[in-house]
Amino acid sequence: MSDQELPGRESTSLRIWQLAWPTIASYLLFTLVGFMHIKIASGLGTQAVAAVTTGHRIFFLIQAVLMGISVAATAIISRAWGANDIRGAEMASWTSLGVSMIIAAILAIPVLLIPETLAGLFGLDDATTKEAARFIFWFGIFNIATAVNMMLQTALRATGDVITPLYFLCVSSMLNLLFGYSLAYGWGPLPALGVSGVALGGGSAALIVTLTFATFWWKGHFGLKPIKKLAFDRAAVRQLAVIGAPSMLEQGIIQVAFLLFFSIVAQYGNMPYAAYGIGISIVSFSIVVGFGFGIAAATLVGQQLGAGRPDQAIAAGWRALRMGVGAMSLFSLILAWFARDLAQFMIDDPDVIDYTAAFIYIIALAQPFMAVEMALAGALRGAGDTRFPLLTTFCGLFLGRLLPAWLFYKLGLSVYWIFVVMLFDYILKATMMILYYKSHKWVNVNVAATQVNSTIT
Repeated sequence: MSDQELPGRESTSLRIWQLAWPTIASYLLFTLVGFMHIKIASGLGTQAVAAVTTGHRIFFLIQAVLMGISVAATAIISRAWGANDIRGAEMASWTSLGVSMIIAAILAIPVLLIPETLAGLFGLDDATTKEAARFIFWFGIFNIATAVNMMLQTALRATGDVITPLYFLCVSSMLNLLFGYSLAYGWGPLPALGVSGVALGGGSAALIVTLTFATFWWKGHFGLKPIKKLAFDRAAVRQLAVIGAPSMLEQGIIQVAFLLFFSIVAQYGNMPYAAYGIGISIVSFSIVVGFGFGIAAATLVGQQLGAGRPDQAIAAGWRALRMGVGAMSLFSLILAWFARDLAQFMIDDPDVIDYTAAFIYIIALAQPFMAVEMALAGALRGAGDTRFPLLTTFCGLFLGRLLPAWLFYKLGLSVYWIFVVMLFDYILKATMMILYYKSHKWVNVNVAATQVNSTIT
């Protein structure tokens, strides 16, 4: 029996865990880097924390488009791999890589040319805006390398290889923090560049690791091989557009909504704003657990549908949900218990500590609902259904989060009420996801197989 055949609950859980834990570890490392960027910046003052927080939001907005391509690539590659169409999977991954590099180059243009305009969207004071603009500029230089790294990781995970990306991310994370700290504060002959040094150091480390990763892949060291010719699979491009467009729009909506939410929080001053950034970086450690189970669900559902086993695909999604809810609920309890200690570790400003602890308490309550959304959304995307997650995201963010937050702000309520509206967002999205997943309408979404020989141009 192949490892894709999952007749029982125990084997399904085992396979989900085998796919999830390295992905969770990878995202934890990624989150650790963002967390430590904030910690490094905290030594430079609250203004620096606000600047790095702003820079990260712009960076995530850019990444959102690439994540849309990544979601589509996962659906296409995993189905081809599940159907034993290795050549089709390789061509789909090659095409996805090329498309992502082109889009990354386009997205880098405004980041490099008008970083201060982008940073100014948050309504911060002039000094903080300038600091954030420098952070955004230096991160933007490495945008194409980031796209290459993301797509190589995506392609390997879609085939079930979740260990290789973890190895490279471990090295990248260590170098990122070493270079970022060294250039922020100066070490030996290196200059002290402050906030700019965090971005420049981190980006340089990521570039080194990406070049190494790509070299190993080019030389055929992984199960998924490069095509090594200037070619695109037109069928794969069409599928990337059909599946990826709603996902890219969804990710764009998420990041734009977050920018708007950040701008509302910013109206309360630098301290609540910095606390929100710190709180997000702390809570992200539990959120990535949900991401891990979502990616495991996407990979397994895509492979099972590609192999013609819809019942096992459905069961895999439900099992990923239960495992995700259990894991994130446990993490939420740990976060709530140590909320104030974590806030004090990040910064020594008593007001920021109070705001941060309150944020962690509130978001901890939302964790189980977040797990439901992430696991089932991952399953739907693995099936190629990216439209319903888009609808769910829109309803949650705009009806459940932004509208109440705007009303609370206009009513003059405290920033704590702004934090509370995040609960409305996640409860609404979780409810919508469960009802739609139970309908099984997503099972019959068409993901065309790649025809390598006839569509290469």
